[in-house]
This record gives sequence, structure tokens and C-alpha cells, in this order.
Amino acid sequence: MKALVYQGPGQKDWIEKQKPELEKPTDVIVKVTKTTICGTDLHILKGDVPAVTPGRTLGHEGVGVVESVGSAVQNFKPGDAVLISCVTSCGKCANCKRQLYAHCSDGGWILGHLIDGTQAEYVRIPHGDNSLYPIPQGSDEEALVMLSDIMPTGLEIGVQYGRVKPGDTVAIVGAGPVGMSVLLTAQFYSPGRIVMIDMDASRLELARQFGATDTVQVGAEDPVEKIMEWTEGLGVDVAIEAVGVPATFDICQKIVSAGGNIANVGVHGKPVELHIEELWIKNINISMGLVSTNTTPMLLKTLRGGKVDPSKLVTHRFKLDEILEAYEVFGNAAREKAMKVILAA
Repeated sequence: MKALVYQGPGQKDWIEKQKPELEKPTDVIVKVTKTTICGTDLHILKGDVPAVTPGRTLGHEGVGVVESVGSAVQNFKPGDAVLISCVTSCGKCANCKRQLYAHCSDGGWILGHLIDGTQAEYVRIPHGDNSLYPIPQGSDEEALVMLSDIMPTGLEIGVQYGRVKPGDTVAIVGAGPVGMSVLLTAQFYSPGRIVMIDMDASRLELARQFGATDTVQVGAEDPVEKIMEWTEGLGVDVAIEAVGVPATFDICQKIVSAGGNIANVGVHGKPVELHIEELWIKNINISMGLVSTNTTPMLLKTLRGGKVDPSKLVTHRFKLDEILEAYEVFGNAAREKAMKVILAA
């Protein structure tokens, strides 16, 4: 089979690789029909995730068809259409028992990280019964790919960790795919105002179409001054960082109100400066983490009910064997006006 393989910082190849086989009774082999590229994959290629070693197949999102199942798998059979979760969970360990699947003792985020991932023709899914979801017939597969990672990430780590509630003023720093997912899912909780902050004017326009009430273009305006002007010097109830660089985290520190929340969603490859000398007196909460995907079943219901349409995030489509071109487009998102790409087998 063919797979997109990490070969060290800045290096990747679409190469022939051995097709995965069942290794444990709980494994499922999935033939990938659609996958995508994540901002985390770009961080890996920059060398920000040293646990990813050369030779690793990247990718942790996608949908597909079950090819074969281990002897202990009960929920799936060959031919079933499935959604692949970015997080693998055994369902039995202490962390899984409290729905902290991100820290499963025999799983967590391992696809495209510690084991081979989904940017390939086939992928092995450990603990298949707990790490796959059946796809109802007639479902929009492109929308479902967004439920592998970015939608639950935006909801859990941005919105829920940020404690968004009705009437809140929410600022999202970063209008990329995860920031847009935060925007879409924040509306479940009826905030009074959602401000999107980014450098890219086209992304900010898209954010308005997706439900942002206000936008701030960094470079053209000072986001801190603008937020303080709009909030009469109080700041926002919830500041959500969705980029993963020190400058955007710093904006969140400066705009959060007393009693507010900072929710860090971005993947940081470098340290940030925490201004505890200013924040200690403000009674704020700072949260961060890796998605556990415990909200995926709920998101599937909202998708089926037409309450959210994550397919709107897809801007570019490629064949799976055009993945190197897709990386070029996604890696130059501002130039290409790219949000999410879909790779179809």
C-alpha cells in the first residue's frame, strides 16, 4: 500500500509500505476512504513533536470501511463504514473509566504519533470497539472527517474547558480549522458575543459567515485595544487560544476579564511567558489539554440533526495519491485560502 511517511523534520514522502496486519484480538484494519491533514501534522514536520520518529505514517483523522477484525472485536465486521477517532481508548483503564481517553494507559493520541496513522490506504486501529464509530448510511463523509479530531477538540478543550455559558463574551484567537471548530461549537451554549481574532482577512470573513459577531484583523488593528474598547475595559469572559505560538497566548492573557477563563487549544512547540504577576489577582482559570473525544457521540447526533455542519470547513479536495500537493496547499493556507483539505481514496 501507499502511505505518507515522516522522514525527519521538514521531510516526508508518499511511499510504498507494508499493509498493516492484525496484531491483537482487539484490532481492526480499516481501508481509508477519506482523510485529511491536521495542523498537528505540520507541527510534527517542524520537529515540534519529537516522539514522532522517522518512518512513521502520519495522520489521525478519517473515515473508511472495515477490512478485517480481531477475534475479540464485537461491534464491527468487514464491510462496515466507520468514523476513526483521533484518540484510541481501551475503555477499561482508570483514565478511560472517567472518560479521560486522551490518557488511556494503552492508547490516547497514538495514531500518526506513536503508531502508523491514517494518511495511507489502510490503517490498523487498536481497541477498535472503543475507537471507531459506525457511520449511518447516507452520511456526509466529508463532514464526518471533521468529527475525528477538530470538532471534538474545539468543543472539549476550547468551549467546555473554557466554561462558555449563555451571554458570555468569547474571544477566539486564531481562525484556523480548530478555531473555526471552537466557533461552531461555542454556539451550542448561546454566548452573547463571539469575537474572532486573526491576521487573515479572508478567514475573518469566513468566521462571520460561521457565526462570529465581531472580528479583529491583527496588523490592521490592535486586538487588545479593540477588545478593551468593546468591553469598556473589562475584557472577555472566555479567551481561547487556537494557534500555538507565544504571541497568541499573550493576547489571551491581556484580554481575559476578572473571573474569566483562558482555554489553550493550540499545540505549542516553544515555551510561553506566563504573566502571573498580573493574573494572580484576577481570579481566572487557565486550562489546556489533549482532546479525549468523549463528545463524539453527541457531535454525531448534532450532525444528524442538522444542528452543525462541519463540512463548511472543507475548502480543497484531492485524491489520496495527491497528498504531497495537498500538504503544499495546507502548509500555505493563507496564500491558498485553505481551511481543511479532504483526501479521497
